[in-house]
Amino acid sequence: MAAIWSERARFEAWWRVELAILEAQAARGEIPAADLEEIRTRAKYSPEEIARVEEVVQHDVVAFLTVISEHVGPASRHIHRGLTSSDVLDTALALQLCQAVALLQADLGALRRALRGRALEFRDTPCIARTHGVHAEVTTFGMRWLVWYEEIGRHEERLAAARERLAVGKCSGAVGVFAHTDLALEEAMCARLGLTPAKVTTQVIQRDRHAELLLVLALIGASVEKVATEIRHLQRTEVAEAFEPFGKGQKGSSAMPHKRNPILCERLCGMARLLRGYAVVGLENVALWHERDISHSSAERVILPDATLALDYMLHLLTRILSGLEVDTTRMQQNLEITEGLIASEALLLALTDAGWTRERAYEHVQKAAWCVRQGQGDFKKAALKDAEIVDSLGEERVAALLDVRPPLKRIHRIYERAGLTDEIS
Repeated sequence: MAAIWSERARFEAWWRVELAILEAQAARGEIPAADLEEIRTRAKYSPEEIARVEEVVQHDVVAFLTVISEHVGPASRHIHRGLTSSDVLDTALALQLCQAVALLQADLGALRRALRGRALEFRDTPCIARTHGVHAEVTTFGMRWLVWYEEIGRHEERLAAARERLAVGKCSGAVGVFAHTDLALEEAMCARLGLTPAKVTTQVIQRDRHAELLLVLALIGASVEKVATEIRHLQRTEVAEAFEPFGKGQKGSSAMPHKRNPILCERLCGMARLLRGYAVVGLENVALWHERDISHSSAERVILPDATLALDYMLHLLTRILSGLEVDTTRMQQNLEITEGLIASEALLLALTDAGWTRERAYEHVQKAAWCVRQGQGDFKKAALKDAEIVDSLGEERVAALLDVRPPLKRIHRIYERAGLTDEIS
């Protein structure tokens, strides 16, 4: 990813655009074949040369063209004919962004494969689900992974759509009206570069396209943060159900040798904030003065490389964390039992309403039994069996069966099937 955004790669992308236009012009007979060959053969540039010229001219594209012209000689008169700087800059940026997004797409694919494997691995592993941080119903640990697996799949679709809208080029000139070029030339140039002509432009390709990408990157970052936050919670001493990898010789604290902190997940949560900040800047770049200004340019030189680099790193790191996540299923079972059966309250409530009770009456009796448990008067099964009205309606065996807490595996398996995951663990 860093190589895509290097200074040398930026100039190479500029030259690809310039050369594509020259080749399209030569194919139409507007440039002698000998001159095109001379340009191809003699064109040279280096970041160092361009930097020296830019110190004087204070314009990066002019400096780039000056250096190339000095190497090419008289045939350089054909280079950049009828174009404006943004024709080159924005089209070249599209090439770089498409490369960057392709890497991110590969990262998402690797992450989703890791999620799929562990979702299948823990498909039937019981654990407590929490709402508001409080024990709710029983689920399986695999269901958490399945939720993440589906979410990353949606991000793959979003990123593909953003890439398609970014993969556009232009050579429509200073204000986008093709004053010194034409639409056919633009179409030929884009075809050579694997891009689509932007249907309508001003002097620049409109920045809603770039803002969309940054928003998608921020959204992916939010999902990374979501997963990392869950792992941070699961690693808390009071929970202790899952732990991010901890290397041999690794230290958790400078002061407390016993510490094993979720530092990698905390790092991901912090970096997700960067991506949201970059998305805001992308939105600010949409509104430019009239046919263009360059207020977007200085910001994009920071946010586009940084956002793609940050997310590339985040996705690699999260995949490593999830692949090496240490899971304590014994602790999960222990945590399931600490509420002494209270998590079966909804099952008892529904059984009573099925038996003809009003919801209000059923809720009152079930809640009363739950409060007995909270006050240390035994487990939920005992408390429910002490309620004569509940026992008269359902019978002791029925109450006992209802309060035998297990995940609804058959229905969970159906959810997996609907999500496209087979029974085979890969």
